[in-house]
Amino acid sequence: MNGVFLDLDSLDRGDLRLDPLWATLPRWRHFAHTSPAQVAERLAGCQVVISNKVMLDETALRTTDALELICVAATGVDNVDLEAARRRGIAVCNVTGYATPSVVQHVYALILALATRLCHYRKAVQDGDWSRSEHFCLLDHPIEEIAGKTLGIIGYGELGRAVAAAGSAFGLEVVVAKGRGTEGPRLPLPRLLECADIVSLHCPLTPETRNLIGAAELARMKPGALLINTARGGLVDSSALLQALCSGRLGGAALDVLEDEPPAPDHPLLQARLPNLIVTPHVAWASRQARQRLVDELVANIQAFLCGERRNRVD
Repeated sequence: MNGVFLDLDSLDRGDLRLDPLWATLPRWRHFAHTSPAQVAERLAGCQVVISNKVMLDETALRTTDALELICVAATGVDNVDLEAARRRGIAVCNVTGYATPSVVQHVYALILALATRLCHYRKAVQDGDWSRSEHFCLLDHPIEEIAGKTLGIIGYGELGRAVAAAGSAFGLEVVVAKGRGTEGPRLPLPRLLECADIVSLHCPLTPETRNLIGAAELARMKPGALLINTARGGLVDSSALLQALCSGRLGGAALDVLEDEPPAPDHPLLQARLPNLIVTPHVAWASRQARQRLVDELVANIQAFLCGERRNRVD
């Protein structure tokens, strides 16, 4: 059997153990990146394909008769036409739960950076403000403790639950928005926005959740509140967020995701240069350990398929 990894550089930069993956099949090819025009040629003759974000739509799948298994190197499978795969008898599997510690770590890094004014003080030191100070410290930017504040979680799957669980270590009171699959007492979204000092998004992007946080929702948030988004960029209306930050009503925002990725260099949130805005390049999931767990799960998925077992199947 032949296998191909279409976008290996989106996962590995030479720091992962890949030998177990290459040992799953007799022959593998791998590419740093694959453009839409290259997909058909690279799928030719392959029974197994791994893709992180390369689109495998009906047109691409129609070009190959050999393909038996699509392994998505991620949890989301929106880059695969599942119905087209089903019609052609192609199995599809994903990977879940591999990045939880990494995402939790990143969420709290963003919260703490905003609350402690980390970026402000780092710049102040680089600009020489500390060296010119008449005192041993700088108190130019007010620091807030997060202990005793309310953390609102929107999206209570594995990641939302893990972020909520870590909140107790910081003395946070956690509230959760009502949603599909949530149990126990939950708050309607408007009420959560009104009472939370920090709002963290962990829900999938669907037609119902697109622009979930827009102008009306931002206006409901407490003055000085923080917004954290490590889920999907389309959950937040970027224009409304920029206006809320510029007006000073919102205390700060930290985003690991934007609507289009990679974003255009003239994206308004990248051009804003606001001191209370942090944007990171979709790396909350990307600790070395998390990426290695992802590779290990790909290995397990392929081995299970070869043994006739269903594992992490989404088809």
